[in-house]
Amino acid sequence: MLTRPAAPASTGPGPGLLVSLGAWTWPGTDPAGQSIAHILLAHPPGRTSHDTAEVIEARMRHIAESLGGLAGARESIPDLHGRLQVIGDRVLLRFHGARYGLRLPTHPTWTDLLTGCGRAVLLLGLDPLPQSADALRVDAYLDAALATDRLLFGRAHTT
Repeated sequence: MLTRPAAPASTGPGPGLLVSLGAWTWPGTDPAGQSIAHILLAHPPGRTSHDTAEVIEARMRHIAESLGGLAGARESIPDLHGRLQVIGDRVLLRFHGARYGLRLPTHPTWTDLLTGCGRAVLLLGLDPLPQSADALRVDAYLDAALATDRLLFGRAHTT
């Protein structure tokens, strides 16, 4: 008799969701004024009537759990060990239970900062943001999301 194997306790995001995510990186500072790399992940606006705000938020919360759990701005920020893998000038964000990772956009200054300090602030937006968003649009998104508690945070560490 053939049976299906039991589903894994935690499955990571599929390749379709990873490919659809918007990712932005920039050098910045932490609350203590130390230089640190920053990463923003956001879901693009829905393309169909099935991509409601609630569905998009659920997908992003699944991403947060697949990274090891992220926290709100007023909570203790978790450390996410081994989530970032630097391979030459490329950086890959790894997820629990996922076969694939997300290649992050990089610039040599950002990559040098990441490799120098071994960690980055990871911000995950619960609201959609187009992948084509420029720096001004990303800043406005971050301001609005922070004011409405629609960002989740973590400290991602390199392997």
